[in-house]
Amino acid sequence: MNPFAALHHTQTPLFLPNAWDHASAAALAAAGFGAIGTTSLGVAAAAGLPDGAAATREATLRLTRRLGGEPFLLTVDAGGGFSDDPEQVAELARELHAAGAVGVNLEDGLGPVGLHAAKVAAVKSAVPDLFVNARTDTYWLGDGDRADTLRRLDAYQEAGADGVFVPGVADPEGITDLVKHVEVPLNVLHSPTGPTLPALADLGVRRVSLGSLLYRHALGAALETAADIAAGRAPEGTAPSYDDVQALCGPRSGR
Repeated sequence: MNPFAALHHTQTPLFLPNAWDHASAAALAAAGFGAIGTTSLGVAAAAGLPDGAAATREATLRLTRRLGGEPFLLTVDAGGGFSDDPEQVAELARELHAAGAVGVNLEDGLGPVGLHAAKVAAVKSAVPDLFVNARTDTYWLGDGDRADTLRRLDAYQEAGADGVFVPGVADPEGITDLVKHVEVPLNVLHSPTGPTLPALADLGVRRVSLGSLLYRHALGAALETAADIAAGRAPEGTAPSYDDVQALCGPRSGR
């Protein structure tokens, strides 16, 4: 079992923060996180591109090439693989793996089950060592239909997925039902109003992602700081110093 896969089979779930650029990833690594994911929303927004529109393939590859050589395990949010052709998705997976990624998220967007299963199978055939986390959007984009969710997860497991991801499910009963049903590690998205990390561990969840939460909080903090200063208030919260950020990215000139 490779080191990243092994993190899904420990006593505690893999707690996976999601970065959107080099500095955010480096800061998380410096804080002690040995595995880091990317957030498709953060990557897209930082590039001025829409998320979920297959517009960020090159931005995703560029970031992976920048982060792939860093001393942490990197898994990449690749949306639906930026193509409806399983072989093109497999080629993307080869490029991501060559750049240093150890895992990839592939989402179905509530599209045809067979198509997404074919993408998963093509990626696992092309890059067997890449951890494929197959995501279904039945809770994220749909109404959380149990039968449809289980049907999709079954198909993705059969296609070779190493883990399955159901963002949006937050009720303990629904999570327990999924944990009991699947044979591979279950990944859920942390919800500020849902179960805590220890509670999710007790339910049997094996991976907890933050998705775009850190990016959105960072953007919110920037807006709050600007508003505080404009109103004559001292900004709250903490901020890394100029030198701290420089240390994350290497010596450079200018401010």
